Amino acid sequence: MKTTKLMRIAMVVLAMTFAVSMASAQAINSGAQPIALNATLAESLTLTLSANAVNFTLAAGSAANPGSTNITATTAWTLKPGRTAVGVYAYFANFTAALTDGAGNNIPSSAFFISDNGGASTALTSSVAFGGANAGYQMANVAITGANKTSSRTDVMAFNINLTGGTLPQLPAATYTGTLNIQAQATP
Repeated sequence: MKTTKLMRIAMVVLAMTFAVSMASAQAINSGAQPIALNATLAESLTLTLSANAVNFTLAAGSAANPGSTNITATTAWTLKPGRTAVGVYAYFANFTAALTDGAGNNIPSSAFFISDNGGASTALTSSVAFGGANAGYQMANVAITGANKTSSRTDVMAFNINLTGGTLPQLPAATYTGTLNIQAQATP
């Protein structure tokens, strides 16, 4: 009986030792330390061109004087809420002298035509967001919705100079130069 009693005491001591060691094996946690996260997606609007020069071989009095190459304009945007449209414009600074020989002989913007994405050929005779009065053409007006706040579009432009109107058939032989601008605008 004494041995049984000693064994019971030993078992109780062993169980208490095991319980104490289990209690000390419990996890201990520090307080949580926060990290503030900030992520910014900047608003952007870009327009890139596949090339930046077009050459024309002009024939006096001819309506068909196509450009040497088509140019692709790629417009891409990531916009903030509140933007309602993206417009893409082609324009000259001056209606009367879109191209000039520098000696007073000019080709007006009304003789310069763009066919956008295979559509009808259109003279640059509108007043648009940029450039001179009556010296532009709006190629696109994309309505912005929640589905296209981040998107892009492509305009493939073919060019022609029509030398049949007014005094254009009488232009002297010369090199005529000018600058056509392509620009995009996101409006509120």
